[in-house]
Amino acid sequence: MTYEIDIAGMKRQLPLCPVTDDLYIGAFVMFGDVELTVHAAAELLKRVPEFDYIVAPEAKSIPLAYEMSRQSGINYLIARKKAKAYMTGVFEVRVQSITTAGEQTLIIDTADAEKIRGKRVLILDDVISTGESLRATEELVNRAGGIIVAKAAVLAEGDAANRPDLTVLAPLPLFNPDGSIKG
Repeated sequence: MTYEIDIAGMKRQLPLCPVTDDLYIGAFVMFGDVELTVHAAAELLKRVPEFDYIVAPEAKSIPLAYEMSRQSGINYLIARKKAKAYMTGVFEVRVQSITTAGEQTLIIDTADAEKIRGKRVLILDDVISTGESLRATEELVNRAGGIIVAKAAVLAEGDAANRPDLTVLAPLPLFNPDGSIKG
């Protein structure tokens, strides 16, 4: 089963994948889809306010953050899932994502915090569903002293599509096991 989605004029077929016995989601993965990544980055840049830095959670949003950075000339940083040896003074927030089993963490260090302190920050993700990764990224940016000017994603899934604080290119419905859209 697939779902055809129109992302600001570009269509893709998303395979439907089970999350629970009665909930399926459209699997949206930008990895390897350069055409869509370039298109989505350009479209989001048209819709967001001015910003000084992009912050995105690891990992599926990395190609989008890179491409928006390339097109705009504005740097980005990634909130990592695990601390790396080079990181000092780690800021850590716990998060429970709908697409990942178990609790995760998002981390930036003092070097990254210095880059965004006092800067206008665009928080970016590929898909916003429950909003937990977004919330954790917001907390990291706030703790680092960044000024959040916008939160953007390619898709907003389920109820997230109704959030007035998000800039998105398209809504992504939730699905029943038979492939029909949940009411």
